[in-house]
Amino acid sequence: MIDRLDEKTRKLIRRSQRNEITEHLVYQRLADLAKDDHNRGVLRKISDEEKEHYDFWKGISGEDVEPSGLKIWWYCLISHLLGITFGMKLMERGEEEAQSVYGKISEVVPEVIQIIEDEDRHELELVQMVDEERLKYVGSIVLGLNDALVELTGALAGFTFAFQDSRIVAMAGLITGIAASMSMAASEYLQARTEESEKKPMKASVYTGSAYLVTVAMLILPFLLLDDMYIALTWTILNAVIVILAFTYYISVVKDVSFKSRFLEMITISLGIAGISFLIGSLVRLAFGVDI
Repeated sequence: MIDRLDEKTRKLIRRSQRNEITEHLVYQRLADLAKDDHNRGVLRKISDEEKEHYDFWKGISGEDVEPSGLKIWWYCLISHLLGITFGMKLMERGEEEAQSVYGKISEVVPEVIQIIEDEDRHELELVQMVDEERLKYVGSIVLGLNDALVELTGALAGFTFAFQDSRIVAMAGLITGIAASMSMAASEYLQARTEESEKKPMKASVYTGSAYLVTVAMLILPFLLLDDMYIALTWTILNAVIVILAFTYYISVVKDVSFKSRFLEMITISLGIAGISFLIGSLVRLAFGVDI
């Protein structure tokens, strides 16, 4: 059949064939990683269907195509580090491009329509199978990150102008951060105790407190390494942006929400509070005539 197709369509078919065998092997390995029997079964089913899609393309091309070893390694690594749900949904985002390719091929090979329908069903199955423990505690992690970013970034900005010494700023920030992380962890524990959810109170508090402490460490580090407090503050704000960028992207993938709007919201709040706190710090210093 491939002899009757133009060169552009042939390339698209080989590309689709390569994608299908690659995704077949990725889903197969993700199934081995899955601890939940239901998730494992769904992943294996999808893996088998991807193999059927590969065989379909092979029947048209008449040749075998090697999978992308780099993609298999990458998606398995990401899934191991950040969770199977994140790895799967990240790969599903890549399939949106594949579906546009299928649309072009379907003009020549109408049978491709069935594969497109299968890919759409895959996405629905993936949404329904999400049952990963860490996703139950995303809210707790968000709570810790958001509070640390908003409160500590603002506090460090205020301390910077009020104290005029990077070591004192680091000390004050560390004391504030540790105290606030314990307070947030305790609040999350009490909240989880009172609300009806699948979250375990102690685990929820650990997620919140840990997320807060990790963010505290990233924000305070520049003041421990640099003597110039303004350069340190700039680095701290950059770290805050990186944390917001990374976590917003993670949430946008696993929760299928808009990355842009969520990122802009978090960055506006965090930097806005930091700017206000910097101004308050300067006014307090001038009002009390403090010179450290």
